[in-house]
Amino acid sequence: MAGTAGGETRPGLFYGWVVVGATFAVLFISFGAAYTFGSFFSSLRDQFGATREEVALVFSLTGFIYFGLGAISGRLADRFGPRRLIAAGGLLLGTGLLLAAVTRSLWQVYLTYSLGVGLGIGLAYVPAVGAVQRWFIRRRGMASGLAVTGIGLGNLALPPAAAVLIAAVGWRWTYALIGIAGLVIVVGAALLVERSPETRGLRPDGDPQPTSSVAPAAGMSPSEALRSSRFWLLYTACAATSLGLFVPFVHLVPYATDHGISNVAASVILGGIGAGSAAGRLAVGGSADRLGRRQALAASFALMALTQIWWLFAVQVWSLLLFAFLFGAGYGGFVALIPALAADYFGVRQAGAIIGLLYTSASIGSLVGPTLAGVAFDVRHAYTLPILISALANVVAVGCMLVLGRIATRGQSGSPASASS
Repeated sequence: MAGTAGGETRPGLFYGWVVVGATFAVLFISFGAAYTFGSFFSSLRDQFGATREEVALVFSLTGFIYFGLGAISGRLADRFGPRRLIAAGGLLLGTGLLLAAVTRSLWQVYLTYSLGVGLGIGLAYVPAVGAVQRWFIRRRGMASGLAVTGIGLGNLALPPAAAVLIAAVGWRWTYALIGIAGLVIVVGAALLVERSPETRGLRPDGDPQPTSSVAPAAGMSPSEALRSSRFWLLYTACAATSLGLFVPFVHLVPYATDHGISNVAASVILGGIGAGSAAGRLAVGGSADRLGRRQALAASFALMALTQIWWLFAVQVWSLLLFAFLFGAGYGGFVALIPALAADYFGVRQAGAIIGLLYTSASIGSLVGPTLAGVAFDVRHAYTLPILISALANVVAVGCMLVLGRIATRGQSGSPASASS
């Protein structure tokens, strides 16, 4: 049932689910396009005669830009609404990929792909995810999980598709085709994203209005959140897990081909992260609403640590697929729960700005992790050290969640909601 401004209810689809669907589409194509990078790794290396460090830097810069930009795009979405920002992101994403298709040197790939895709996702991601949080309270974990499942399914579908297209028409035409799809889908989906239920005279979760007036959304300001130990524990956990989070997205395909696996099969393995991610987001989203979102996030970090240890010994297709799926499940839980926990702890009044500030932590990991993994391989011809560091960093993230639980138990002030404790 969907609510009306007069407090009555009417049958029909609650518009919050339309926002979830639009956000799913935005994330499917934008992150799917970004996470195909592993499928292009060998083509870019061979085309430009580059080292693994130099090629990995393309993706590292992209992630650094889109996570870092979230702090700005989230604040702008809180002030002006998400629709225009998401549409601008779609234009930049598509343009960046189209221009990358005609580059003649690697520095031009940095300028087109890294800048265009980075700015495009940076403008679209946090505003879209932040809008979903405002439309739900009781079902926030489920809604957030469904929305960000677009990232997982995009990662599942697009890398193998890109590998097939590269083999058929080359990497340049493949970038051009993905760019056109990204521009059309992201801009089209942006038109469906509403800032909050109040803009339509509705209440979160489709509940009926108790009165004809709509109360303003509650929550902290970004400056208030920055003074909270909860924010910094979440920030540290995000930064730690991000050190290793993006290493497989860049290096799993070349790791697999180093062990005699074809590029198409390796891209299917990379897509396994997307399959696991989608499963993890769907499983965690709804169950975390009942069992506790903080506990579920700690379990996600622990799962990523364990699977990264497994990766050290995985050299066959089946073992790498198992790694990819289980790692993806942990990653999916992380991405689904961070926005929901931020809304739980800090409210939704300026959710976009606060979520964006949290995601700046991931910009550090996305810049450092894949690049240093490339350096390690170029020097030692092995990925052992970066994989071990990635696993240990997730142990640190689990520790942050344990400390966060103790703070919640002591009843630290400043949390608008306690459902996630």
